[in-house]
Amino acid sequence: MSGISPIRPFLWFDGQAQEAMEYYVSVFPDSSIDQVVLYPEESLDDHFQGMTGKVINGEFTLNGAPFGCLDGGPEFAFNESISFVIGCEDQAEIDRYWAALSAVPESEACGWCKDRFGVSWQIVPAGLDLLQQRPEQIQALMHMKKIVIAELENA
Repeated sequence: MSGISPIRPFLWFDGQAQEAMEYYVSVFPDSSIDQVVLYPEESLDDHFQGMTGKVINGEFTLNGAPFGCLDGGPEFAFNESISFVIGCEDQAEIDRYWAALSAVPESEACGWCKDRFGVSWQIVPAGLDLLQQRPEQIQALMHMKKIVIAELENA
């Protein structure tokens, strides 16, 4: 294989791709903005009207995983049918990612949150399967917004 990941998430933003890449690489370790190609000047083609200086192709790495993105306009928006899972080693890591990524309180449920760009995340402890083996644990999880490991262990 030529070093290209067989599956790479690609995110469609409405004018916020550069801002999102910069934010995400500040949140996750082992992250970088790898390449940014901007739309050409509007005078070159009417198709690009209003897009000068926006990202036509962005490549970035989050925690070692490759991502791509672009500013495609308002035609499509993120929703909860797609999310990215962050497996955390401990409660401190859950708390850190939750504080950095959760920006839409009404979208919080069972470890899921939505960031300021509309992207959904699942911030869960590694080994979540071991913390939802009893009905009491599952019930406790269903009533949580941010996952609290101790509450699941004690349920």
